[in-house]
Amino acid sequence: MNKVLWVFFVSLLCFSTVVAQKNQVNKDSLKLEKAADLIRKMDSIKAADSLKRAALLEEIENLKGSAANKQKEELLKRLKQEEAEDSLHNARLSKELNRMKAEARGFPVSPFADTLFFVYTKIGSFSPSDRAQAITSKIIKLYDNYQFMPDSLSLVVNERSTDIVFHDLVVMSVNELEALWYGKRHEVLAEEYKAVMAEAIQKQRKAKSLSTILFRIGEIVLILLGIYFLIRLINRLFHRLAKKLISLKDDILKGVRFRGYQFLDSKRELQVALFLLDGIRWLFIIVALYFMLPLLFSVFPWTKGIAQTLLGWVLTPLGRVFKGIFNYLPNLFTILVIGGVTHYVVKFLKFVTGEIESGTLTLPGFYPDWATPTFTLVKVLLYAFSFIIVFPYLPGSESPIFQGVSVFLGLLFSLGSSSAISNAVAGFVITYMRPFKVGDRIKIGEITGDVVEKTLLVTRVRTIKNEDITIPNASVLSGHTINYTTSAIDLGLILNTSVTIGYDVPWRQVHELLISAALATKGIVHEERRKPFVYQTSLDDFYVAYQINVYTEESHRMASTYSELHQNIQDKFNEAGVEILSPHYRSARDGNMTSVPSSYLPKDYQAPSFNVNVKNKDAEK
Repeated sequence: MNKVLWVFFVSLLCFSTVVAQKNQVNKDSLKLEKAADLIRKMDSIKAADSLKRAALLEEIENLKGSAANKQKEELLKRLKQEEAEDSLHNARLSKELNRMKAEARGFPVSPFADTLFFVYTKIGSFSPSDRAQAITSKIIKLYDNYQFMPDSLSLVVNERSTDIVFHDLVVMSVNELEALWYGKRHEVLAEEYKAVMAEAIQKQRKAKSLSTILFRIGEIVLILLGIYFLIRLINRLFHRLAKKLISLKDDILKGVRFRGYQFLDSKRELQVALFLLDGIRWLFIIVALYFMLPLLFSVFPWTKGIAQTLLGWVLTPLGRVFKGIFNYLPNLFTILVIGGVTHYVVKFLKFVTGEIESGTLTLPGFYPDWATPTFTLVKVLLYAFSFIIVFPYLPGSESPIFQGVSVFLGLLFSLGSSSAISNAVAGFVITYMRPFKVGDRIKIGEITGDVVEKTLLVTRVRTIKNEDITIPNASVLSGHTINYTTSAIDLGLILNTSVTIGYDVPWRQVHELLISAALATKGIVHEERRKPFVYQTSLDDFYVAYQINVYTEESHRMASTYSELHQNIQDKFNEAGVEILSPHYRSARDGNMTSVPSSYLPKDYQAPSFNVNVKNKDAEK
């Protein structure tokens, strides 16, 4: 099955190659046809112009009398105008013909591996390709004919063509159209072709003589000896280099290290160096053999084609590469100019960014912490814009493969990075919203901690337990953020906590105790305008809820401040003998006591006594 598929694949490849060659031949033939038609058109225009000018000149000569002067001037003016128009028309046609000639591909006549001339035009039903093959085969017949002598070829000149003839054999016909292609008369071009054919046959016969063959065998021996000694010279040279490298290994080979990691020690580095040196030696030998083989094959004329093919395998790609590089130089210069301008614009923006961050340069409404993200955004946009401008100048940018790869990468990027893009956009939005900066104590959802890093994609928060939590920027943007640090210095951060005290304790005493506990706490502001204050938040069934509010500028010590405040509240209330009713508890009363503080009661006040008779369980309840 595999063999059948392989045969089918090879057959299909051969068929497609033949079809492609046939199509190319047809295209070349069409180009030649157009050029030939244009040559015919130019020839007929020249003939018509000549007749028209002759008629005008004859009309001018036949004019006589005094009235004829004015008419004669008009005819001369008309003649000059006709000549000018004909010159312009012929110039346009010549330009078009030169363009067609540059694009057209001639068919070579090469009977002995060397090309004698090219055939561009057809005669009758014979295409240029058919004519070239027929002329080649006839020249080979002349070479094989022992009766042929260089002066045996003759010319038969006709009205519109010239034939090159050997006895009764017409080797080639040169018509007017073919002569016009070279800008010559057909008999002159035929004479040149005849001389070229005779010289090629004579040269080929001389090349195959016994003395010439022996001489060329000697040339082959010399070339082989030259190859042998050249290879020996290369081997000896590289052998000495290897010995020199081994002797100097302790001085020049110190091993390969990168950031503390040793990739190669001196011994392995020597092995690698010797391996590379041996590879270069074989490369030199292969290159020397490759360029010696064409020289070897070029000794005999019948093997010159092989020599040209071998050289063509190397020189043709190299020529295309150098030609492509040379033709690409204007585009390369354009790319370098665009890249240089972009580079220095980015450097200037980086300098401005540094000045804004340091506070040297201030812009109204533009905060210093916006500088770096704005620079990053502008830099990305500049590079993207530069790439869009440079893209048409890149080699192969118009090829379907290059465009297909670009579309594939764009699709892959758009499908695989939707969440990354959303986080990046959220990162830019957060930057310009300025909800927090690095070092702030914040709360995002249920997470409270200090911002340690803020990137384009994520925000990192370190809690008071030294837990580093990474939060995607999209999550930060979609929720709410509490910043404890933003107003701590200027206005002061207000911390608050609540206690519940029974109704029997005067509220003024509770206020004093709470405020004294707050003032005894470290980190609490004591300024007049930012002193601690108390709110009574509710009057519940069993107690009064008091809230102590304090100012602090140390937002990062919130936990320790709260802890110390609670400790001081306990101490102050215990010292005053005031119970804190948290957690809740209740005490049974018989009605003889009141919850009103004694300071509010008259001095001679005595609590009434009550006798309670419990008659049944319901009354007891």
